[in-house]
Amino acid sequence: MDPQVLTELDADTAAAVHDLLAAAGASDGADPFSEQFLLTLRAGGTREGVHHVVVPGAGRPVAGYAQLDGGYAEMVVHPQERRRGVGTALVAALEGLTPEPHVWAHGDLDAARALAGRRGYRRDRVLWQMRRPLSSPLPQVQLPDGVTLRSFVPGRDDAEFLRVNNAAFDWHPEQGGWTGHELAARQAEHWFDAEGFLLATGADGTLLGYHWTKVHPGAETDTGEPMGEVYVLGVDPAAHGRGLGRVLTLAGLHHLRDRGLGTVLLYVEADNAPAVAVYERLGFTVHAADVNYAR
Repeated sequence: MDPQVLTELDADTAAAVHDLLAAAGASDGADPFSEQFLLTLRAGGTREGVHHVVVPGAGRPVAGYAQLDGGYAEMVVHPQERRRGVGTALVAALEGLTPEPHVWAHGDLDAARALAGRRGYRRDRVLWQMRRPLSSPLPQVQLPDGVTLRSFVPGRDDAEFLRVNNAAFDWHPEQGGWTGHELAARQAEHWFDAEGFLLATGADGTLLGYHWTKVHPGAETDTGEPMGEVYVLGVDPAAHGRGLGRVLTLAGLHHLRDRGLGTVLLYVEADNAPAVAVYERLGFTVHAADVNYAR
């Protein structure tokens, strides 16, 4: 079982990886890859710092697949190829590419915990998925004095969004350090809707914070019904202390409810106590967890 380490994927291999992801998601009840890794895969996988690890199977072109982006990785094994050493081969190949890989396991599955333990990995980060029914009453949105709420205008608001996003998430390995490339990739996605990308601006027009919402079609959710998401919410550190996080969250929830959606989800670091407290007070509860493992 010799893993192949590649810097790009041909069309046939990429298609086989997509089939593998679909099979694993259906079997596990959790999507095996997150958005950024899927975006790279759909774009052909060719990007500086990205490596692909492919393990062929008996009778199938791809039994296991891992993608390494910088020091972070995600991996998946076909349900019919498990307990055959494929996962171990993937992790060993990742360790050959970087001495300290951080590997995401979506859904916090038993198999991932067992493999991590055998390889000497610990739980380094836990990302909670929280959900809230939109049928429950929502408090009204009360904007602070001098604050205006409007929708994002592509092209005009890009630079200000990137400034606030990178200031708000300077600590975050995935959301921080964005450039126009990351923004453009998401604007090109089928779900992008500028109307649901809400901006809070000051009296002088300066961006103070934003709530970028997202809608998942029913075909992409575990309930079979469309679902809203608090996709990204950020507040300029210079504007902290004005209650903008709660105001922006509520504004987005009202927007999603007005679109006729029944449920909203969000992702938050489990140890981000202030954010978790805000969401709990707004009626969110933990639905699932994703775990990042490191040595």
